[in-house]
Amino acid sequence: MGQFNITSIKTSSNGVWQGDNPLDYAFPLLIVQTTLILVVSRFLAFLFKPLRQPKVIAEIVGGILLGPSAFGRNDTYMQRIFPSWSTPILESVASIGLLFFLFLVGLELDLNSIRRSGKRAFSIAVAGISLPFICGIGVAITLRKTVHGADKVGFAQFIVFMGVALSITAFPVLARILAELKLLTTRVGETAMAAAAFNDIAAWILLALAVALSGDSDNKTHKSPLVSIWVLLCGLAFVIFMMVVIRPAMKQVGRRCSHENDAVDEAYICLTLAGVMVSGFMTDLIGIHSIFGAFVFGLTIPKGNFAERLIERIEDFVSGLLLPLYFASSGLKTNVAKIHGGEAWGLLVLVVTTACAGKIIGTFAVAMICKIPARESLTLGVLMNTKGLVELIVLNIGKEKKVLNDEIFAILVLMALFTTFITTPTVMTIYKPARGAIAKTNRKLGDLSSSSKHDAHADPLRVLACVYGPGNVPSIISLIESTRSTKKSLLKLFIMHLVELTERSSSIILAQRARKNGFPFFNRANRGEWRDRLSGAFQTYSQLGRVSVRPTTAISSLSTMHEDICHVAEEKRVTMIVLLFHKQWRMEVDEDDSGKAHEVLENVGHGWRGVNQRVLKNAPCSVAVLVDRGYGNGSHTPGPNVSGAQRVCVMFFGGPDDREALKLGERMAEHPAVRVTVIRFVEKEGVNGINAVLLSPEASTTSEKSYSFSKAKINTKQEKELDENAMGEFHIKWDSMVGYIEKESSNVVEEVLSIGKSGDYDLIIVGKGRFPSISVAELAERQAEHAELGPIGDILTSSGNGVVSSVLMIQQHDVEDLSHAKGNDNAV
Repeated sequence: MGQFNITSIKTSSNGVWQGDNPLDYAFPLLIVQTTLILVVSRFLAFLFKPLRQPKVIAEIVGGILLGPSAFGRNDTYMQRIFPSWSTPILESVASIGLLFFLFLVGLELDLNSIRRSGKRAFSIAVAGISLPFICGIGVAITLRKTVHGADKVGFAQFIVFMGVALSITAFPVLARILAELKLLTTRVGETAMAAAAFNDIAAWILLALAVALSGDSDNKTHKSPLVSIWVLLCGLAFVIFMMVVIRPAMKQVGRRCSHENDAVDEAYICLTLAGVMVSGFMTDLIGIHSIFGAFVFGLTIPKGNFAERLIERIEDFVSGLLLPLYFASSGLKTNVAKIHGGEAWGLLVLVVTTACAGKIIGTFAVAMICKIPARESLTLGVLMNTKGLVELIVLNIGKEKKVLNDEIFAILVLMALFTTFITTPTVMTIYKPARGAIAKTNRKLGDLSSSSKHDAHADPLRVLACVYGPGNVPSIISLIESTRSTKKSLLKLFIMHLVELTERSSSIILAQRARKNGFPFFNRANRGEWRDRLSGAFQTYSQLGRVSVRPTTAISSLSTMHEDICHVAEEKRVTMIVLLFHKQWRMEVDEDDSGKAHEVLENVGHGWRGVNQRVLKNAPCSVAVLVDRGYGNGSHTPGPNVSGAQRVCVMFFGGPDDREALKLGERMAEHPAVRVTVIRFVEKEGVNGINAVLLSPEASTTSEKSYSFSKAKINTKQEKELDENAMGEFHIKWDSMVGYIEKESSNVVEEVLSIGKSGDYDLIIVGKGRFPSISVAELAERQAEHAELGPIGDILTSSGNGVVSSVLMIQQHDVEDLSHAKGNDNAV
């Protein structure tokens, strides 16, 4: 392969029918290599998922398996799939991905939040860098004496590269691990993120120094020491130029592309992407690696709408396709066979032990001095020991500059793999934040002393409303406003923005927002810093509506999102959780068809339905699910002086859930801009003696398609008395202000649908009916479309029924019922 003329390589073949082998041509071979790398890395990521390992681990291991350590031992495979002439092509494509990835890292790193992080995080970061760096010098001296050929490299370059390799913390990988372990917004997580951000900046400065010192060890062994100084001075001038000239210019671009101006001009996107390339070229021209320029350019972009749009445009392509090529190419260069003999493996153990001990002991000692508890200090040490992405970049540059030979490179890659691999299991073993330790209390609307006679002593209604995005704001604000007593501010609203933690690293950019809002520690003081559109909307409402509003963000995978919701409900002693149904219906009018209206369905995904179901099962308080059909898009505005009143209907069949719905109707009746009507369905005379206990479960049906009734034994006579008492109290208080209709329940489905289709009401409130009345129990055989809403809620929500009103389904919290339900709830 040494005599192979790279200029003779053609880009594409003429095809197999003309006798060409596509693997002898650059582009078809690149496609095969890329596909193979992606398939292997995704398969390994799937295998490592139960171990909660970051994706970078799978990508590096995939590269090692495809390279000379495993499959590459077969010469035919290596010469066919990864011939030496294809390496520059694969690495060039991968380097474009790396360039844009480092731009994204700079984009996501918030310099202002680093400044605000304080002395504690700074001192932890300094200790986390300095002690491993000093240890790295000792290891470097040992390796130079032991490994053949290591002493051919300049002493200064080798020491700096080894120091950086041992002292680095991978900020993106750490953020992912913290989010997976739900530590992102705990005190440990916040400190680790801030310290890692400091560490990241220091690492790039040290790397720039290392590259400036190294040059190319083959060709420039006799270069003047002044060259390195010139490289560093030019690098410093570049950073100053970017911060003084380019940053203000990018701020101007950010303002033009803000939410107020809505549209982002394509020209700005293209110029920014070109700017990444130019910045990379400039630092390469100076003599520092091109990725340094891309990283610094990323720091100049202001955080906001423009940055988010940039991330949306390039992240999936870069992180999903190009970046795995880079880490796989690192693995392809790693030949584990080079580590042979007891001495070499001993050196690997020495490097791993030194790296772990230096980082953990240094961080632990300073954290203890900062009066952080021992367990949290140890956790911080382990977290700061995360390597991964940035480590690999440093090692590759070291190998490229010929500072690290094959054996040392393989030792350091395995060290990076091992230290990152052990982080998650070690942290899970030594530290787990207190969750669910608070004693459960029985919280429902009926517990509130909301009588108007005792307003001065009334307990505030605490509501936790969960939203997916700005589109949900009008309906939630309208619902909360309807439940607010206008006599005094008796409402505390906690808004939780639910964000799915995906494999996209930009979901970590929300960590900054979470830290600003302080989930689960709600922000009280810095209300002026609510930069999020969602928070801004609710801030405005709190000023208009005299409601205490506290926003927060939950970043979690959908499978564990309910834990965050229930935890905050527990912490904040919430009376009711408001969830949004996973489907939303909008009525749109056809302009060309004589004003005929039709339904438009928006579905946020089945995964969110699972979140709702798990919250309903585990909530420590009452839960309401809002099925939104344009509720709140009318003229209903905060405050008592409104022209158009909201029309609300409460359907009452009987049972705890219906009584909770009635209590909510009571609160709404207090609002002068809400007109409440109660429709009570009564049993036909002569029908009695049947109750929920006699419902028999059928093994053939599943809970997805059938309703879940509580099998707890209840006193039917007592339940009827409670229903009558609740209705009696309601009449005494609100008889003159509330409409009341009594219907005999002969055909429940038709009667309920006629009310829903009539358009007489903006919102219909129903109970879930876990202890069903006789008429509701008769619906047990009906196939459910949305079983979690209960029989009546499902009828009003099922598609194709022509219902135009929004629906609010309420499930009352009852400790006794929950304890029975865990073992006794059956689908019928």
